[in-house]
Amino acid sequence: MKLPSALSAPATRCVLAVAAAALVATGCSSGTPGKEGSTGGGTLVVGYTADPNTLDPWKATQFQAVHLLEQVYGTLTELDGDLNVKPGLAEKWQYADGNKTLTLTLRQGVKFHDGKPFSSADVKSSIERIQKPETAAVAAATVKSIQSVDAPDPQTVVLHLTAPDAGLLAGFATTNLAMLSKDDTSEAIGQKPNGTGAFTFGSRTAGQSVKLTANGDYWGGKPKVGSLEFRIIPDQTSVVAALQSGNVQFATLDDPLVAKSAEGSGLKVAKTPSLSYHVLQLNARKAPLDKLDVRLAISCAIDRKQVLDTAALGAGEVTGPITSPAYKSDPNARPCPTRDVAKAKQLLAGAGLANGVTIPAIVSQGEYATSVNEAQNLQAQLKEAGITLDLQTLESGAYVDKWVAADFTAAVALNGGRPDPDGMYGRYFTSTGNLNKVAGYSSPELDKLFAEGKATTDPAKRKEIYTKVSRHLEDNAAWVWLFSSYGYTATTQGVAGFTPMANGSLQNLRETSLQ
Repeated sequence: MKLPSALSAPATRCVLAVAAAALVATGCSSGTPGKEGSTGGGTLVVGYTADPNTLDPWKATQFQAVHLLEQVYGTLTELDGDLNVKPGLAEKWQYADGNKTLTLTLRQGVKFHDGKPFSSADVKSSIERIQKPETAAVAAATVKSIQSVDAPDPQTVVLHLTAPDAGLLAGFATTNLAMLSKDDTSEAIGQKPNGTGAFTFGSRTAGQSVKLTANGDYWGGKPKVGSLEFRIIPDQTSVVAALQSGNVQFATLDDPLVAKSAEGSGLKVAKTPSLSYHVLQLNARKAPLDKLDVRLAISCAIDRKQVLDTAALGAGEVTGPITSPAYKSDPNARPCPTRDVAKAKQLLAGAGLANGVTIPAIVSQGEYATSVNEAQNLQAQLKEAGITLDLQTLESGAYVDKWVAADFTAAVALNGGRPDPDGMYGRYFTSTGNLNKVAGYSSPELDKLFAEGKATTDPAKRKEIYTKVSRHLEDNAAWVWLFSSYGYTATTQGVAGFTPMANGSLQNLRETSLQ
């Protein structure tokens, strides 16, 4: 997936292929980008369909919350436009001891928005707090391989690993592993975020807007706009109307029909392939989904292309579990590569449910545009196999609360993808993964495969391992993967410099200008 990068090019940049996840014996360094350039001006108003449900980056799963917080917080590494690892708050790194010791050299002169200097003590505190179960950090599994953290001086962090971890550097790029001040509490940042990012937190009016101000001390150079306003507008059609009237200048869309209408009205619309995937999550720990034959029946009863065509006008492709290009799953490598209602009924009968079964399912309204249409199409298809999908439609915040608590039997979901399969699924489908409760499925075989995938840097071996992971997930119908689609970025005339990314990140708002 080739996307140009809009980030300022440092004097020297070392980009590491995510396929190998940067487990190398040599170091990687980057010069600090210059502070010259635009002084920043104007307010870029971003149309948002849902109010961010949290201001804590370690707990953010809702897309709107993540995309807001990545403007405020910094991460140890970042991803470039090609989804390769590049320096972030760590400007270089070095592996040693058979790739079980990772030394990070931090940028000098970085400050938190409250004026306190960023140092190795903050990194040590952040990682250790993320690892604690009571923190309930959604990306805790990503740093599980870190046995201990040393901070020998303010600019040096030494990570001692239990075993080589090929996905760790790519994992550090997620906002869910943002670096927080050692002096900040979860309660404090829940009210007023305090990061090292390109924008500082300004104000929030619940249900209406969140305002951010350009950080003049940002290590990457001051952003090219003076401020950002994330304005809450309930649906994407209304967002486009606001763009047309000039009340909003920037928006991301996931409804292809709305995107098409936006383009037809004279707005600039960019279409980007997405790593995110649409899925019917099944909680295998709840009856009747604790029976493999019931889960397989659901999988066999669904025509995924029909869901794609109905909900997203065919704008996307049927997918298996892994969407990242280097490890992409074969969507035909599943028990029923095409819809087979007769097989679904046979499986139900084998599970003692020849007369049919009812499956409660939750669906979000507001977080993404195609959710309800997807759910209704799934409901209609499953009915033909004797499976009743009992839908409960929830507003975005209530849906996320139930999802995080695993308080559902099935869930119609759009989940974000990651370039590395371990970061994408290790937290879900390993028995010790911090989101395994949400996934509802694990097995000794998957534990073994994920451990093998982390331990090797050989791209061919990793591809073989994650192909086995994908096949195991499909053969056991852990979830029902549906399709991946596109993201659309709509802007008014005069907005320039934004480059969309396949992982959905809006980090390049810091490079966006208003003419």
